This record gives sequence, C-alpha cells and structure tokens, in this order.
Amino acid sequence: MKKVSLALAAAAAALLLTSTAARSEINVNIGINVPPVIVVKSPPSVVVIPGTYIYFAPDIDDEMFFYGGWWWRPHNSRWYRAAEFGDPWVVIEIGRVPGVLLRVPTDYRRVPPGHQKIPYGQMKKNWRQWEKERKWEKASHKREEMREHKGEHKGGRGKEGHGKGKHD
Repeated sequence: MKKVSLALAAAAAALLLTSTAARSEINVNIGINVPPVIVVKSPPSVVVIPGTYIYFAPDIDDEMFFYGGWWWRPHNSRWYRAAEFGDPWVVIEIGRVPGVLLRVPTDYRRVPPGHQKIPYGQMKKNWRQWEKERKWEKASHKREEMREHKGEHKGGRGKEGHGKGKHD
C-alpha cells in the first residue's frame, strides 16, 4: 500500500510540475527602433531653411537635416544622429536634440525664391564659417532690400523720364 501511495504521490507531483511548466509563458520583445536605410548614391545638395542654420536635402523624400555639424533624422517618434552622411544612425534622447530642430516649420520644403541648392561638399566645408559670419541672415536682408528696391520703381517712367504720378 505504501508503494501505491508513493507512486500516486510521484505521479501527482509530476503532473503538477508539467502542467505548471506548460502554463508558463516566456514573452521576450526586443524592440530596436532603427530607421529604414536611406539609399542615396552620393551626398545630396542641401538648402538652408529660412530663418535657421538648418539644412535639408530637397531631393530626398525622408526628413533629414544637417545642423551643428551633425545629420539629424526624426523617425517613429525618435530622433537619430549621424556624424557624417552615410554613417550609421544613433538614437538620441529627445532632451539632447537641439530645440531648433524640434521647431522646424512643417512647410520647410517650401523654400522662397532665391534660395539655391548648395553642393554637399561646399556646405560641409563652410557651414561653421557661414554661421559665424551670419551668412544667411545677411543674404535674407539683401533679398529683402532688393524686393523693396524693385517696389520703388514699379511705377515706371513717363515720357520725359519723370514718374507717371501727378505733381503739384
């Protein structure tokens, strides 16, 4: 009788252990949020976003910016940064992303006339000096002066080289 009781106890323990193991579940979810690869044969030309020193590549559909010597990219609610064009992207905490990048206007791709594409090599070589000299602020000021100057002469000239308006 002892042998039967012992056998039943062993069977019950084995059944209990296997049913517990069967009900146990391991769920491992490793989420690596890596942006899709951007395939570009050569470094793109860039355009400065007016009122900033942020450059974007108009010929690339993805959001990708150059600012402060780094390439920046928002993707799936995260920000990534690369030291050079074509380097691997590294996740950057939102608190370490420059505020100016977080405030890029949604219509940044609509660049006003007069903003030209800048070859990548020229931008890479000169961006620091351009910031120091405030190049884009001066360029914007010159464009504004030219617009005002053109506006002054819209009336044209009359027969004698005088304006068309009446004189007292």
